[in-house]
Amino acid sequence: MIVSTKNFGEIEIEDEKIITFQGGIVGFPNLTSFALLHDEERGEAAGIHWLQSLEEPGFAMPVMDPLAVVPEYNPEVEDELLKPLGEVDPNNMLVMVTVTVPSDLTKMSVNLQGPLIINADTRKGCQVIVDGEQYKVKFPVYEILQAKKAGE
Repeated sequence: MIVSTKNFGEIEIEDEKIITFQGGIVGFPNLTSFALLHDEERGEAAGIHWLQSLEEPGFAMPVMDPLAVVPEYNPEVEDELLKPLGEVDPNNMLVMVTVTVPSDLTKMSVNLQGPLIINADTRKGCQVIVDGEQYKVKFPVYEILQAKKAGE
């Protein structure tokens, strides 16, 4: 599938790379087909990936592994919410959180309360909302990322 995107230009997405969010994602219920991309120039080591909509070329959301900024991140999610994804276990589960990158980069944050959970085997995903106040919607990450970049 050839997709014309705003951020990456025209790219080819193999069928086995398409991730389906049957219920869409929070704020975008009509967008259900996505691909997980990374910046070829910076490589995957940059830590930030892009969840590119295949239906809306202008929509690509920055995402990252929450363990990169909160090593103890382990939200409790009801099994019922994960049923549509198929058989999920730690070996096939990919958890990502959305990244907010404002014009003032020092205010960069991730949403730990609304993780995206993807079954790598079935390529089905969902976004869940974690109950409680343990995880913040706007968890600041700029200083953490800068420290990692500096090798601390």
